[in-house]
Amino acid sequence: MKLSNQSAVPVYTIAGSNTSRPLPDWLVRKRKRSLKNDPEFANRVELLQDFEFEEASSCVRVSEDGDWVMSTGTYKPQIHTHYLPHLSLSFARHTDTLNDTFVLLGSDYTKSLHLQTNRYLEFHNPGGCHYATRIPRYGRGLVYDRQSAEALVPAVGVNAEGNGEVFRLNLEVGQFMKGYEVDVGGDDFTSSGGGALQGGINAGSVNAAAIAEESHNLLAFGTSLGTVEFWDSRSKSRVGILSAPPGNAFEGRPEITALQFHRSGLELAAGYSTGQIQLYDLRSPVPLQKRDQGYGYPIQNLIYLNPGIATRAQSSGPKLLSADKRVIKIWEPNEKLPWTSVEPAVGVDLHHVEWCRDSGMLLTANEGKQQHAFLIPQLGPAPKWCTFLDNIVEEMAEDPDDPNAFSKNHTGEVYDNLKFLTLPQLCALKIDHLLETHPGTLKPYMHGYFIKQQLYEEARLVANPEVWQEQRQKSIQEKITKERESRIRGHKKVAVKVNRKLAERILERQEKSERRSAKKLLERRGGGDTDDLPPPNGTAAESTAAIPKGLLGDARFARLFEDEDFEVDESSREFQSINPSTTVAAAPAKPKGLTAVEEEELADRRGSSSDDSDDDSEGEQQPLPKEKDDWRISSVSYKRQPARPQRPKMVVSSSKRKPAQTRDRSFGERAAGFKEKKVSYSGDSRGVVGEREITFAPVKEKKERPKGREERSERSGGQRHDRKDRRSASGNVFRGM
Repeated sequence: MKLSNQSAVPVYTIAGSNTSRPLPDWLVRKRKRSLKNDPEFANRVELLQDFEFEEASSCVRVSEDGDWVMSTGTYKPQIHTHYLPHLSLSFARHTDTLNDTFVLLGSDYTKSLHLQTNRYLEFHNPGGCHYATRIPRYGRGLVYDRQSAEALVPAVGVNAEGNGEVFRLNLEVGQFMKGYEVDVGGDDFTSSGGGALQGGINAGSVNAAAIAEESHNLLAFGTSLGTVEFWDSRSKSRVGILSAPPGNAFEGRPEITALQFHRSGLELAAGYSTGQIQLYDLRSPVPLQKRDQGYGYPIQNLIYLNPGIATRAQSSGPKLLSADKRVIKIWEPNEKLPWTSVEPAVGVDLHHVEWCRDSGMLLTANEGKQQHAFLIPQLGPAPKWCTFLDNIVEEMAEDPDDPNAFSKNHTGEVYDNLKFLTLPQLCALKIDHLLETHPGTLKPYMHGYFIKQQLYEEARLVANPEVWQEQRQKSIQEKITKERESRIRGHKKVAVKVNRKLAERILERQEKSERRSAKKLLERRGGGDTDDLPPPNGTAAESTAAIPKGLLGDARFARLFEDEDFEVDESSREFQSINPSTTVAAAPAKPKGLTAVEEEELADRRGSSSDDSDDDSEGEQQPLPKEKDDWRISSVSYKRQPARPQRPKMVVSSSKRKPAQTRDRSFGERAAGFKEKKVSYSGDSRGVVGEREITFAPVKEKKERPKGREERSERSGGQRHDRKDRRSASGNVFRGM
């Protein structure tokens, strides 16, 4: 998706920007590998799945319900049908020959009529080709008259009477009716009427046809002579002829190649083979306006852009779309210059253009593999099946760093003077009638409408006259508040979000420091009364404005007074330990942690118990001493002890213990009546068999030790192995042996 036209009316290319002619398979694979690192290819938007043909596309149509898109192309000749809500290809169908053009007979894709290049008309339904019939001569176009249920096929050449013919196939009866005979000038372009040959090379033809479906249902046929004949489908007779414009002596008269009626039925747009467009009023033979496409190629499509609902178009009047094989131009009703222009990729020729009704989306059938899709936001919003394109366009327009952004230097100008209102708000203001009477004043967007800010203010005053009084009181109050701010205040306020008390203390220290410096200055100059000293920076208002000059104005500490993460909790234990004189509200006591001495004592006790418990996991342990019903030793009680208490020495002893008599019989008592079997155990010299209980009896160490033994150990410098209660710091077992 990129901006293809950076004029006052932007045009976004949604699909087809990388369209090129078919390439060999080996070159396509090579290019795909190289496109992996292409940022434009990686950021592309694929609007519809497989919205392309192998070589080129010839025609594209959108159904009336807006849910289906059918297109024909080659090669091989085939038909593609896309289901728009799913943005995917529904089915693809091959045909025998190339489709020149086709029309949808219903509101969806189920019934379609195709004109093929081999003079066949094929009727297709969801199952395939339903019926095929052949016409006498090659057709130049195809239109469907819904009032009479007839398919009209303008053809090339003349009949036996020397007149051109428009074939009529009645779909209700199922047969060809007598066609409309149109004067096409014969075979040699000089003779008129009878006497001309039928199979000449320069035979005349009926090139285009149009029907005024929404008004009087008049038929218009454009000929190779440049004339337009009007026929009434009810009487099957000619009602008028529009003469051809004057031609060039060298090039001859221009031919009619496209026709289109306005919704009112009183205006007709005619496109010529020279690239000119002329607008006629049916009540006058003189053209109202003339337009020039600029390239000199025949006009292929003419479409009146008449939205059925109010859109975001800049003007409420209808616009005219004209297209040749190089460019698409959109014209304002009374402007000589085009409103905007749409150009496909370089080297791509257009074959057909289709407009998605009530939107700004254009679909094209063209040369090249991929079909084009363009979006013009000012023409209308994106269709309902791709509303996400509106958000993408807005993001592109608001991003100043995007090279494809539209009017990046004027971001926000579109909505500065607009007010968004929903339908209930419009009803409350009593301006909902503007949706029918003046649809251009309300621009629909999403679930509401945009209205001009000035019109909104006027409607609000009319709907609620008391709003003026409220606005007057509000302005008076704002003026009073502004005057109060300029007065001298007796106290100073610190404009901070968090840590207000800290900021006030800093400000108070700052003022005291300034007063001390001012006092010293007065003493040097000859004395003075320090109580009458003015504020250091003039008035109180001036000093309040000059507060940020100190620590509060330092950018390094700005987050301390703005960010809530840096707020100081004065009720915390850490803050009270640093500021013991600070009085705060009573807060629930928090559990205190252990000191370093307590943690060391606890670790020693746990170490001694773990050493003793390694001998036997089933032994009973002596509970730790408690002080005031708490196993922890406080720092106060630890300081009162004269010396560190000695740990008791644990000695292992074994003894047999008889099981206690309990009320319930144990398993041993139940097994006492059985005959005991003597088992000899060679591992124990005492011959003890069965369970053995081990108890630990604490024994205090002797304080007095023989001095000679200690002196010998000190002289030798070795490790004392006679102390069983101390572990060796070394992991070497053979050390000291």
